[in-house]
Amino acid sequence: MGEASLHVERNTRTASLAGTLVPRPERPHPVPVGQLTDLLLGQSPPITCWRFLPRQGDRFVFEKGVIMFAHNTEELSHLEVIGSTVAMLNKGAKGQLAEAVEEEADLYRSLTAGGNDSHTTALLYGGGPALTNSAGVPWSAAYIDTIDELADLRSNIAAEARAKIIYERLINVTDDAGIKDALGFLMPREIAHQKSFEKALHSIQPNFPQGKLPGDPKFTSVYFDLSKGDDVRGPWNEGPEWQFDGNPKLAVDGGDGTARVNVPKADLETLKAMASRTASNPDVDPTTGADLGAGQETTTK
Repeated sequence: MGEASLHVERNTRTASLAGTLVPRPERPHPVPVGQLTDLLLGQSPPITCWRFLPRQGDRFVFEKGVIMFAHNTEELSHLEVIGSTVAMLNKGAKGQLAEAVEEEADLYRSLTAGGNDSHTTALLYGGGPALTNSAGVPWSAAYIDTIDELADLRSNIAAEARAKIIYERLINVTDDAGIKDALGFLMPREIAHQKSFEKALHSIQPNFPQGKLPGDPKFTSVYFDLSKGDDVRGPWNEGPEWQFDGNPKLAVDGGDGTARVNVPKADLETLKAMASRTASNPDVDPTTGADLGAGQETTTK
C-alpha cells in the first residue's frame, strides 16, 4: 500500500475566483515557494497591476476605465490563486517546523533542497511566505506608475509581457503537475490582457507621441550615433523616417557644451565669498590622518 496521506483543502471559493482556476499542487513542497513569491510581490505581477489599474480606471475616460476595472478584478483573483498555491505548498513545512518531527539536519535539508532559500521564509513566517520577491526585496508602492492614458496603456502592455515571461520560467522549473496547471492557466491570461491593452491603445488614433505638445522636428527623427565600432543599420536608425548623424556635435544647439545660468548679483557675491573661504592652498603639503596611519614621520618641536 502507498503512504497514507491527508487531503487538505483551503477555502478559496470566493467571488474573487470567478473565471479562474483553483490550484491543486500534488504535494506540500517548500522548494517552489521562493520562486512563486515573484508572482505575489514582484514589480510586474498581479499585486502591482491590482494596485495601479484602479488608479488608471478612475482617471481614464469612458470605455478605457471599464477595461481597467475588469482586468483589476481578475488580477485580484490571480493573487488568490498564487497565494493559495503557496499556502498549499507550505502545509508540510509548517507542521514540520512547529512540531520538530525530523532531526535538525534532515529538516534543514528538506527545506533547502535544490538550492531553495524559502527556509528563511518558513522559519521567520511560520511556514508562510514573506512579503518579498525571491531575492528578498519587499514589494514597494513605488512600482505603481500612472501618468497618462497613452503612456499607461503602453506600460500595462510591458507589465503583462514581463509577467508572462515569469510564469513561463516558473513552469519550466517545476515538476509539480498541479502547479503547472495553475501557472498554465495564469500565463495565457497575461497574453489576453496584453492583447486587450494593445487593442485599447491602437483604437485611439493617433496615439503617438503621447501628450499634446509636438516635439521639435529638428530632434524627433534624428539618430545620434554615439557608439563606437561597427554601426548596425536598420529601420530603427535609417530610412525615410530617420536622419542619421554619424558625427554628433558636442552640443546640438551650436554651443560649446558648457552649462550656464544667469546668477543674480547678490547670489554671485555670496558664491564668491564661499569660494574664497573654502579655497585650497596648492603651496602646502599637510600631514593627514592617512599619512599618520601609514607610519609617516612627523616633525616635532
